[in-house]
Amino acid sequence: MEEKRFILSRTRLLVPLSKELGEDTRITDGYVLTDGSRIKEVGRYSPERGREITAEYGNELLVLGAEPKDTYSEEDIPMLDGVALPGFIKCHGHDHESPIIGISKDEPLVDWLDHTVNMFTGFMNTRRDELTRLFGKSPNLIPYFKARLDDLHYGITSCLVNHTSFNKYRVDDLVAANMAAGSKMTIAVGSADQNYEPRVLETIKQAVERLEYCQKEFGDAERTEIIPGPDQIFSNSPAMLSALKKWADRYGKLVHVHSSEEPETTRWFTEQYGKTPIEMAESAGFLDSRTLLAHQCNSTDRDLEIIRDSGATVVHNPLANTIIGDGMPPIIRMMEMGIPVVISTDGAGAADNQNIINAARLAAQYQKAYHRDATLLPSLTLLKMITVDAARALRLNAGCLEVGRDADFIIIDLKPSNLVPSRADNIIENIIWAADGNEVQWMVANGLLLRDDYRSVRLDEKTVKEETQELSELMIEFRDRTEEIVATGIRGEQN
Repeated sequence: MEEKRFILSRTRLLVPLSKELGEDTRITDGYVLTDGSRIKEVGRYSPERGREITAEYGNELLVLGAEPKDTYSEEDIPMLDGVALPGFIKCHGHDHESPIIGISKDEPLVDWLDHTVNMFTGFMNTRRDELTRLFGKSPNLIPYFKARLDDLHYGITSCLVNHTSFNKYRVDDLVAANMAAGSKMTIAVGSADQNYEPRVLETIKQAVERLEYCQKEFGDAERTEIIPGPDQIFSNSPAMLSALKKWADRYGKLVHVHSSEEPETTRWFTEQYGKTPIEMAESAGFLDSRTLLAHQCNSTDRDLEIIRDSGATVVHNPLANTIIGDGMPPIIRMMEMGIPVVISTDGAGAADNQNIINAARLAAQYQKAYHRDATLLPSLTLLKMITVDAARALRLNAGCLEVGRDADFIIIDLKPSNLVPSRADNIIENIIWAADGNEVQWMVANGLLLRDDYRSVRLDEKTVKEETQELSELMIEFRDRTEEIVATGIRGEQN
């Protein structure tokens, strides 16, 4: 489909999440008009404005849901039976995990890392030449394209990818996949110098040089941001954390790390080093308002005070935390203390999907039940935690529908039975509590049409799925012929 400068959508309902219009505003018969990569207009539709738009923008206009034409009239503008809202923003995930869905479940984090993640990334690294010949391209592109397809399916227009383990050597492929997909991506480049798979351990000099290389090669890539992303606090020494934070500060960038994720590993780390992971990060000068802490499930009272005083953001991943048995962070207490908290999905291997609506719903269900308080985490708060608040955490000009913001929005289909009835007064509640996450019918990101009536516009969905299936089956054959890896965290220490 030919890309047009202006895109117009008209929907039965519109939720802008805009401070200018009121964050709880719900518009009936609303429209969004984009101009290139920015939003030009948002508001209530009128036939008069429709006639003006079609007359003014002529053959540079694309109307969503209408048959493509050189020029449109107002009568050609359908009111789609959907709700338009900002694209979802994912602040923590791993694009290499899509082929390992369902592998090595029902075991704790460090076992799962060795049996699944380190096994798979090791397979991709050691069999790279053979896989390249088989698929006719870098094999890493296969999971990366699948991850982009998954994000677009669930309405995620921007994401942070923690590019860990062997994947830190394949940033070029990740950038290529993002460029092809049309999404926005913050790439947190991994590092490790202790307590981890030996083949990916490195010196501080090597980790910093890799960041410099990635910044030079990809720092100017469209819709791409490079930041430090040490794999875990337990796998990075204080000296490494300090060096990476200094690099980030020099470039004015965020830093991202897994922190206090699994209870036994957190306990072991504290006994081993005499400090909790957060205390260690504080001593290394790693924590401030540009720091993103993924998980933070296991915290002391002092940890919470340190996080609050530093201004760091906690990225809550309830899907993975429950499946792996990490426990849940005390996000209600964190929020009451003033700690910024956003909701994300983690990687597909840990969470099994990228359904960010389901992640938000689970976050609230757990807290409501645990505290026996139905008033906690209402739907508007949850929706902001995957849009407005997440955009703030990643320093994006997105997360709400306002003039001048990035042209990132989705349209959720309101025709499925689970979303009937939907009205202005219940639409935010229905998005969180009734939607199953598969109803994203249209998606525009950076002013580009990425999803058109459920169809992927820029990615070859059939090929991506077929190659992912084949790669996953080859990986299982490799696993069954390979010795068990025992190298991560407490397992590595014990062996």
